[in-house]
Amino acid sequence: MPRVPLLSGTRLVVANAGDGDVVLRPPPPREALADVAAAVREALRFPLAGPPLAELAREARRATIVVEPPALPIPGAERDPRQLAIGAAVDELERFGVPSGYQTILLAGGLARRAGPRELAALVTPEFARRFHGRVAVHDAEDPGLVEVGPARVHPALVETDLVVVVTAAETVLHGGAGALLAAGDADTIAASGGGESLLETAGSEGWQAASALERALAARVPLLGVSLVLNHPRVSGALQGYPYDAAAVERVARSPLRRLFGVTPGPIRARVLRSLPLELSAAAAFAGRPSVAHAEALLRGVELRGAELAGRLDAICIGIPRATPYLPRERPNPLLAAYLGLGLALRLWRDSFPLAPGGTAILLHRFMRAFTHPTQHPYRVFFQAARSGGGPDAVAEAIARDDRSVEAYRSGRACHPLAPFAEWAACRPALDRLGAVVVAGCRDAVAARQLGFVPAHGLGPALEMATGRAGRPPRIGFLLAPPYFPLRVTA
Repeated sequence: MPRVPLLSGTRLVVANAGDGDVVLRPPPPREALADVAAAVREALRFPLAGPPLAELAREARRATIVVEPPALPIPGAERDPRQLAIGAAVDELERFGVPSGYQTILLAGGLARRAGPRELAALVTPEFARRFHGRVAVHDAEDPGLVEVGPARVHPALVETDLVVVVTAAETVLHGGAGALLAAGDADTIAASGGGESLLETAGSEGWQAASALERALAARVPLLGVSLVLNHPRVSGALQGYPYDAAAVERVARSPLRRLFGVTPGPIRARVLRSLPLELSAAAAFAGRPSVAHAEALLRGVELRGAELAGRLDAICIGIPRATPYLPRERPNPLLAAYLGLGLALRLWRDSFPLAPGGTAILLHRFMRAFTHPTQHPYRVFFQAARSGGGPDAVAEAIARDDRSVEAYRSGRACHPLAPFAEWAACRPALDRLGAVVVAGCRDAVAARQLGFVPAHGLGPALEMATGRAGRPPRIGFLLAPPYFPLRVTA
């Protein structure tokens, strides 16, 4: 009977997998590009579709480079290949006659808290920051100066320019590529575009359709080119070396006597230890072309390199929720963000088929305590306070979106957008519609769980018993070794 260590916040919870259960483990990181900048330059010279950068930049005097905050994957790394990719794109534009002083780096953060100096500094390497003379703009989804383009109102830097270059990594159909253009749009359009059954399939994805429509409308006004990186899974060193990719490392962590000592260590110290673990994030490939084309090719390659195969559907799945938000800066996730990590992100990374049988059970390993980092997560506090009055999560989130003080806190960079809770709850809906129950294992705030329609359980053991009772027979349970969350290719 294999022992499976699962991350719950900063704790490691060990589960005993049965004979019919499945341990879902991502493949190890693949071979990395030796020179990311050179690969990006090569991709810009030979795009998959459309003219190369040299041709597009021939008549350009100004250029806008659209980037996203490097929030995915979780965990991230201090040295990120996207830093080198941005530098390479800026250098190529300079080589083709667009000085960096006439370039704008536009950070498209969607509904997340607007980036401050620390997050902006992490976008590029220190050496690049010293020599870049252009402008860095942080998108404001509530800016009254947004310009109408096709289905959205977008940042003026996307139209008041001679060339737009999108530099992102292919994480999902919503993150990267044309999705970065959408993340530089107005709040209502962003909030309405996060749905869809799968984050790895374009069919049925409202976000992909909206982003593609925006890309077509923008391309009719300004030349457009995209670069998409295929990122490998992050590689961890130190005490967790090899986890969760190597079966021997997983067994070593599960049986380590230090695990119990780590478990009784105060939470802030555990968090500091986990943050101090050396992480390496590398790129496996780079593609260029129209943003949607390059992104689609990179996403397919990423699913092939980073995905695991699941033969047949599960009756229940255990998902560990880390002590990290899906946005920057990393903070302690409140219950809604924990639900989004498990249901709106991890459980939507599938291709071909949903990994659970109809009416299956999802078990989220998280303490689910209503702790809201101030002031960043203030809209979530209001969300739960109003939900307690019986208004319902959707109605509550729409109501707080009209709160002028919350909007001002977003615009000043102190909090996320008040529509963020609504968008994240909507992202959970596709999984919730397929599931029979969501059980929160280790829940310390039963009221918060019940407000979202979940079932609280004191620990993993009672949660597994609930899943067995719901199945009416010995269930087939999957244990998702994460983070990082990874694609699942589900076969019949």
